[in-house]
Amino acid sequence: MSLISTLFTGVSGLSGNSAAMGVIGDNISNVNTVGFKESKAVFTDIFTTILTNGSVTSQLGRGAQMQSTIRSFSQGSFESSSNALDLAIDGSGFFVVNNGTGNFYTRAGQFRLNDDGLVQSVTGEILQGNQITNGVASTTTGNIDLAGVQSAPQASTTFEIGVNLDSSSSATTTFNTPITLFNSVGSQILLNSQFTKVAGSNSWTYNLSPSEGTITSGASGTVTFDSSGQLSSINGALADQTIVIDYSASNPPAAAQTLTWDLVDTSGATKGKLTGFAAQSNNNSLVQDGFTTGTLTGLTVNSEGIISGLFNNGQTDSLFQVIMADFLAPSGLTRQGQNLYAESAESGQPVLGVAQSGGFGGIAGQSLELSNVDLAEQFVTLIQTQQAFQASARIITTADDLLTEAVNLVR
Repeated sequence: MSLISTLFTGVSGLSGNSAAMGVIGDNISNVNTVGFKESKAVFTDIFTTILTNGSVTSQLGRGAQMQSTIRSFSQGSFESSSNALDLAIDGSGFFVVNNGTGNFYTRAGQFRLNDDGLVQSVTGEILQGNQITNGVASTTTGNIDLAGVQSAPQASTTFEIGVNLDSSSSATTTFNTPITLFNSVGSQILLNSQFTKVAGSNSWTYNLSPSEGTITSGASGTVTFDSSGQLSSINGALADQTIVIDYSASNPPAAAQTLTWDLVDTSGATKGKLTGFAAQSNNNSLVQDGFTTGTLTGLTVNSEGIISGLFNNGQTDSLFQVIMADFLAPSGLTRQGQNLYAESAESGQPVLGVAQSGGFGGIAGQSLELSNVDLAEQFVTLIQTQQAFQASARIITTADDLLTEAVNLVR
């Protein structure tokens, strides 16, 4: 190898190590970038073979080149957040986002609701997921849209009241028990039960009247208590009572409502909620299963990536499930900037799924995955690369000195 070739060998070292410095600088500058994955420079040697009588023992290297970079997808540390839509992936997988032209993939889970109600990344891409209806996730993946989400009302179907009717009351004494219910359109109904003491016994008649609608069945009856003040019969038997309310003439009209007045347990014995003790009549409890409509007040995300809404009617409902993607060779993904990756021939096709299924990791709500850059490691590599660069420069200056000496031989 000539001294001129030695100069080019030194140049290859300068070129490769300067490119490696760019990789290290990129890693260090992104140490605070959420979801960032560090890269490592990969060097290969350059050689030429000088044949001597067919021998291959005279192979002289001609320097080095930076062949490629390998991205490390090792897990980054987690940071807690107060935003419910800040998400982090614990394990394998990527979030799928769409910018209107196609899907991209990211580990950066900084998402927010935009003014259209879409779950959007800080760079504008829309998070993709499957809508959940009545507890069943759709098979069609699309934008996660939370605009106009509300909790549908649920009509009351059963109620249980805790009431004591004073057994020492005189005949014709009345006592009112208001019962709050909801019909099929979410209107609040006040069903009043007026109890009237029956003379000469520990019995009371009752008459039910709703604030809306008309009772077509179960409007009245008689409750009787035994010598211990416990309910012994209602309308001649100890059993739950059925009440039907018709709302066809109401405004707005609602579906006919069939209510169960829950009085006995599964064995047929009284639950002890309706009593006839010699104490002042009082209302002490009401339990019913209906609720009105509700507007969205908050969000939560569980480890399976299910986004649930918290509503002002006290209900929680599953709305969407975040979709995830994974690749056979994630290191082959193409960087697009803004924490985004695109599939390539080297990465293979995306495999779609949901968190904690197959090989996909879990999703942590109110958390962010930090950069996986290890600053200590980067500074060590930085020093090593700097020394390699300086040594390559020394090769050039030394070869130059030798060339100068060779030129001076003719003087």
